[in-house]
Amino acid sequence: MICTLTARRLNPGAFDAFRAAWDVSYVDQDVIRRWTRIYHVRDVTDPDIVISFGLFDGTLEELREAQASMGRGVQVDRVTPHVAEVLLDGSYEVVEELTP
Repeated sequence: MICTLTARRLNPGAFDAFRAAWDVSYVDQDVIRRWTRIYHVRDVTDPDIVISFGLFDGTLEELREAQASMGRGVQVDRVTPHVAEVLLDGSYEVVEELTP
């Protein structure tokens, strides 16, 4: 499993516009279902800091294929006007899952 994660500082008050631009409802739903969960979280003290992450069920090669087929570059281009700074962006192998 791979965690895709991007932390962004949005332009002040831009969350709703960012979220609309991030939308992937146009993407083939079979591709989106490869992510078992997708989250947007906001900093509790600074709502302009947003972390978007998802858990992708597959290999790194499969992830790259899924991102290409969904037009990840186009999605990034759509959200960029609402972003002041990208703090972190990457794909991370899940090496351990802790359950309470």
